[in-house]
Amino acid sequence: MGLFSKLGQSTDLVEGMADRLGVDFGKSIVADPEAEGRKLRRAVMNCSHCTNQAGCADLQASHSHLEEAPDYCRNRDMLAHRPKT
Repeated sequence: MGLFSKLGQSTDLVEGMADRLGVDFGKSIVADPEAEGRKLRRAVMNCSHCTNQAGCADLQASHSHLEEAPDYCRNRDMLAHRPKT
């Protein structure tokens, strides 16, 4: 998989996980584009290094809502501390 494909997939997974947890990155980015944009970029990069992206995609495909990110999620702590919608 090429770099841009991997980053695109990781972006989709981060956004999907945030949606299922009720986290709205868009609202945060509007409030502070520079700082929040860096946080989102870091989350995407963390996700791109995950060895269980297929499992994450399967989890997201079968759940429209999650109470918390799975233990293997490299962004679990960050997502747990984000404001909910």
